[in-house]
Amino acid sequence: MSAPTVVLVHGAWHGAWCWDAVRAGLEARGIDVVTQDLPFTAALDDVDSVIATLDRLESAVLVGHSYGGLVITQAALERTDVSHLVYVCAFMAEEGEDVRRRSLEFPTVALTVGMVHEDDGWFSVDPEIAPDAFYQECSPAEVERALSRLRPMRRGPVREYDRAPWRDIPSTYAVCARDQAIHPDFQREMAARATHTVEWDTDHSPFVSRPDDVVELLAATVARVEAEGG
Repeated sequence: MSAPTVVLVHGAWHGAWCWDAVRAGLEARGIDVVTQDLPFTAALDDVDSVIATLDRLESAVLVGHSYGGLVITQAALERTDVSHLVYVCAFMAEEGEDVRRRSLEFPTVALTVGMVHEDDGWFSVDPEIAPDAFYQECSPAEVERALSRLRPMRRGPVREYDRAPWRDIPSTYAVCARDQAIHPDFQREMAARATHTVEWDTDHSPFVSRPDDVVELLAATVARVEAEGG
Protein backbone atom coordinates (compact mmCIF):
# COMPACT_ATOMS: atom_id res chain seq x y z
CA MET A 1 0.00 0.00 0.00
CA SER A 2 1.24 3.49 -0.82
CA ALA A 3 1.83 6.11 1.88
CA PRO A 4 -1.38 7.79 3.02
CA THR A 5 -2.33 11.21 1.76
CA VAL A 6 -2.75 13.88 4.41
CA VAL A 7 -6.18 15.49 4.01
CA LEU A 8 -6.32 18.88 5.76
CA VAL A 9 -9.78 20.10 6.72
CA HIS A 10 -10.08 23.69 7.92
CA GLY A 11 -12.37 25.04 10.61
CA ALA A 12 -15.28 27.47 10.66
CA TRP A 13 -15.04 30.67 8.60
CA HIS A 14 -11.63 29.73 7.22
CA GLY A 15 -10.53 28.09 3.97
CA ALA A 16 -7.85 25.90 2.45
CA TRP A 17 -5.52 28.92 2.53
CA CYS A 18 -4.98 28.53 6.28
CA TRP A 19 -2.98 25.33 5.68
CA ASP A 20 -0.60 26.89 3.14
CA ALA A 21 2.52 26.80 5.34
CA VAL A 22 1.72 23.31 6.62
CA ARG A 23 1.05 22.01 3.14
CA ALA A 24 4.36 23.43 1.88
CA GLY A 25 6.24 21.89 4.79
CA LEU A 26 4.72 18.45 4.24
CA GLU A 27 5.28 18.54 0.48
CA ALA A 28 8.91 19.47 1.12
CA ARG A 29 9.17 16.16 2.95
CA GLY A 30 7.67 14.27 0.04
CA ILE A 31 4.27 13.76 1.70
CA ASP A 32 1.16 13.96 -0.46
CA VAL A 33 -1.34 16.55 0.78
CA VAL A 34 -4.88 17.56 -0.19
CA THR A 35 -6.67 20.72 0.94
CA GLN A 36 -10.08 22.04 -0.02
CA ASP A 37 -12.54 24.79 0.73
CA LEU A 38 -15.57 23.54 2.61
CA PRO A 39 -18.74 24.89 0.96
CA PHE A 40 -20.19 26.17 4.29
CA THR A 41 -23.72 25.89 2.88
CA ALA A 42 -24.65 23.29 5.55
CA ALA A 43 -22.78 20.95 7.87
CA LEU A 44 -23.75 17.89 5.83
CA ASP A 45 -22.51 19.58 2.66
CA ASP A 46 -19.15 20.08 4.34
CA VAL A 47 -19.02 16.41 5.33
CA ASP A 48 -20.01 15.26 1.86
CA SER A 49 -17.28 17.38 0.27
CA VAL A 50 -14.65 15.62 2.40
CA ILE A 51 -16.16 12.21 1.63
CA ALA A 52 -15.85 13.03 -2.07
CA THR A 53 -12.16 13.79 -1.52
CA LEU A 54 -11.60 10.53 0.37
CA ASP A 55 -13.30 8.60 -2.43
CA ARG A 56 -10.54 9.73 -4.80
CA LEU A 57 -7.72 8.49 -2.55
CA GLU A 58 -6.34 5.08 -1.66
CA SER A 59 -5.75 5.91 2.02
CA ALA A 60 -5.71 9.04 4.14
CA VAL A 61 -4.61 10.63 7.38
CA LEU A 62 -7.59 12.88 8.02
CA VAL A 63 -6.86 16.14 9.86
CA GLY A 64 -9.48 18.54 11.23
CA HIS A 65 -9.05 21.94 12.82
CA SER A 66 -11.71 23.30 15.21
CA TYR A 67 -15.14 22.80 13.56
CA GLY A 68 -13.30 20.61 11.08
CA GLY A 69 -13.11 18.00 13.84
CA LEU A 70 -16.87 17.49 13.56
CA VAL A 71 -16.51 17.22 9.80
CA ILE A 72 -13.75 14.60 9.80
CA THR A 73 -15.51 12.53 12.46
CA GLN A 74 -18.62 12.28 10.30
CA ALA A 75 -16.63 11.81 7.08
CA ALA A 76 -14.73 8.86 8.59
CA LEU A 77 -17.87 6.90 9.50
CA GLU A 78 -17.80 3.34 8.16
CA ARG A 79 -14.61 3.90 6.16
CA THR A 80 -11.67 1.52 6.00
CA ASP A 81 -9.35 3.87 4.10
CA VAL A 82 -8.79 6.42 6.91
CA SER A 83 -5.72 5.23 8.79
CA HIS A 84 -5.50 8.01 11.38
CA LEU A 85 -7.59 10.94 12.61
CA VAL A 86 -5.86 14.11 13.80
CA TYR A 87 -7.74 16.76 15.77
CA VAL A 88 -5.99 20.15 15.94
CA CYS A 89 -7.70 22.10 18.76
CA ALA A 90 -10.83 20.54 17.29
CA PHE A 91 -14.17 19.14 18.34
CA MET A 92 -13.78 15.40 18.94
CA ALA A 93 -17.35 14.47 19.76
CA GLU A 94 -18.72 11.37 21.40
CA GLU A 95 -21.93 9.75 20.19
CA GLY A 96 -24.80 12.21 20.59
CA GLU A 97 -22.62 14.89 22.20
CA ASP A 98 -23.55 18.52 21.50
CA VAL A 99 -20.11 20.09 21.64
CA ARG A 100 -21.41 23.63 21.21
CA ARG A 101 -23.56 23.23 24.31
CA ARG A 102 -20.73 21.52 26.14
CA SER A 103 -18.49 24.49 25.33
CA LEU A 104 -20.72 26.67 27.51
CA GLU A 105 -19.74 24.61 30.55
CA PHE A 106 -16.22 26.04 30.40
CA PRO A 107 -14.95 29.59 31.09
CA THR A 108 -15.86 32.15 28.45
CA VAL A 109 -13.45 32.58 25.55
CA ALA A 110 -13.21 35.51 23.13
CA LEU A 111 -15.13 33.75 20.37
CA THR A 112 -18.20 33.42 22.59
CA VAL A 113 -18.96 37.13 22.16
CA GLY A 114 -17.60 37.38 18.63
CA MET A 115 -20.13 35.46 16.56
CA VAL A 116 -22.54 37.49 14.42
CA HIS A 117 -25.80 35.74 13.47
CA GLU A 118 -27.82 36.86 10.45
CA ASP A 119 -31.57 36.42 10.02
CA ASP A 120 -31.12 34.15 6.99
CA GLY A 121 -29.20 31.51 8.95
CA TRP A 122 -25.70 32.61 8.01
CA PHE A 123 -23.23 33.63 10.67
CA SER A 124 -19.78 35.16 10.76
CA VAL A 125 -17.17 36.49 13.20
CA ASP A 126 -16.85 40.09 14.33
CA PRO A 127 -13.56 41.27 12.76
CA GLU A 128 -12.84 43.22 15.95
CA ILE A 129 -13.01 40.01 18.00
CA ALA A 130 -11.42 37.57 15.55
CA PRO A 131 -7.78 38.53 16.28
CA ASP A 132 -8.21 37.72 19.97
CA ALA A 133 -10.25 34.61 19.25
CA PHE A 134 -7.98 33.09 16.62
CA TYR A 135 -4.63 34.78 16.14
CA GLN A 136 -3.12 36.07 19.42
CA GLU A 137 0.31 34.55 18.64
CA CYS A 138 0.41 35.65 14.99
CA SER A 139 2.13 38.69 13.52
CA PRO A 140 0.08 41.78 12.55
CA ALA A 141 0.66 41.01 8.86
CA GLU A 142 -0.52 37.44 9.33
CA VAL A 143 -3.60 38.62 11.21
CA GLU A 144 -4.49 41.15 8.51
CA ARG A 145 -4.09 38.54 5.79
CA ALA A 146 -6.25 36.03 7.66
CA LEU A 147 -9.02 38.52 8.46
CA SER A 148 -9.36 39.42 4.79
CA ARG A 149 -10.07 35.77 3.94
CA LEU A 150 -12.65 34.82 6.56
CA ARG A 151 -16.09 34.02 5.14
CA PRO A 152 -19.57 33.39 6.55
CA MET A 153 -21.12 29.97 6.93
CA ARG A 154 -24.43 28.27 7.66
CA ARG A 155 -25.18 25.75 10.34
CA GLY A 156 -27.31 22.72 9.75
CA PRO A 157 -28.01 19.23 11.08
CA VAL A 158 -25.07 16.93 11.64
CA ARG A 159 -24.90 13.24 10.82
CA GLU A 160 -25.70 11.14 13.88
CA TYR A 161 -23.70 8.01 14.67
CA ASP A 162 -23.94 5.16 17.16
CA ARG A 163 -20.19 4.69 17.45
CA ALA A 164 -17.62 7.44 16.95
CA PRO A 165 -15.03 6.38 14.35
CA TRP A 166 -12.15 7.46 16.61
CA ARG A 167 -13.03 4.51 18.84
CA ASP A 168 -11.77 2.23 16.06
CA ILE A 169 -9.36 4.44 14.09
CA PRO A 170 -6.12 5.56 15.83
CA SER A 171 -6.19 9.26 16.63
CA THR A 172 -4.08 12.19 17.77
CA TYR A 173 -5.24 15.35 19.54
CA ALA A 174 -3.23 18.59 19.58
CA VAL A 175 -4.28 20.88 22.45
CA CYS A 176 -3.57 24.60 22.03
CA ALA A 177 -3.06 26.03 25.51
CA ARG A 178 -3.70 29.71 24.64
CA ASP A 179 -6.82 29.04 22.58
CA GLN A 180 -9.60 31.62 22.81
CA ALA A 181 -12.04 29.82 20.52
CA ILE A 182 -12.34 26.41 22.21
CA HIS A 183 -11.35 26.50 25.87
CA PRO A 184 -8.14 24.52 26.47
CA ASP A 185 -9.72 22.59 29.34
CA PHE A 186 -12.46 21.36 27.02
CA GLN A 187 -9.76 20.41 24.53
CA ARG A 188 -7.93 18.44 27.22
CA GLU A 189 -11.13 16.59 28.06
CA MET A 190 -11.62 15.65 24.43
CA ALA A 191 -7.92 14.84 24.03
CA ALA A 192 -8.28 12.14 26.67
CA ARG A 193 -10.31 10.22 24.08
CA ALA A 194 -7.43 10.14 21.59
CA THR A 195 -4.73 7.53 21.15
CA HIS A 196 -1.98 10.16 21.22
CA THR A 197 -1.93 13.70 22.64
CA VAL A 198 0.37 16.70 22.32
CA GLU A 199 -0.01 20.19 23.77
CA TRP A 200 1.34 23.39 22.26
CA ASP A 201 1.64 26.74 24.02
CA THR A 202 -0.09 28.67 21.27
CA ASP A 203 -3.35 30.11 19.99
CA HIS A 204 -6.22 28.66 17.95
CA SER A 205 -4.26 28.91 14.69
CA PRO A 206 -1.09 26.81 14.99
CA PHE A 207 -1.03 26.41 11.19
CA VAL A 208 0.02 30.08 11.20
CA SER A 209 1.65 30.59 14.60
CA ARG A 210 3.44 27.20 14.82
CA PRO A 211 3.38 25.60 11.34
CA ASP A 212 6.63 23.71 11.90
CA ASP A 213 5.12 21.95 14.91
CA VAL A 214 2.06 20.97 12.88
CA VAL A 215 4.26 19.68 10.05
CA GLU A 216 6.38 17.68 12.48
CA LEU A 217 3.32 16.14 14.12
CA LEU A 218 1.72 15.15 10.81
CA ALA A 219 4.97 13.84 9.33
CA ALA A 220 5.47 11.69 12.43
CA THR A 221 1.88 10.47 12.12
CA VAL A 222 2.39 9.43 8.50
CA ALA A 223 5.61 7.65 9.46
CA ARG A 224 3.77 5.82 12.27
CA VAL A 225 0.99 4.75 9.92
CA GLU A 226 3.53 3.42 7.42
CA ALA A 227 5.45 1.59 10.14
CA GLU A 228 2.24 -0.04 11.36
CA GLY A 229 1.32 -1.09 7.84
CA GLY A 230 -1.76 1.13 7.70
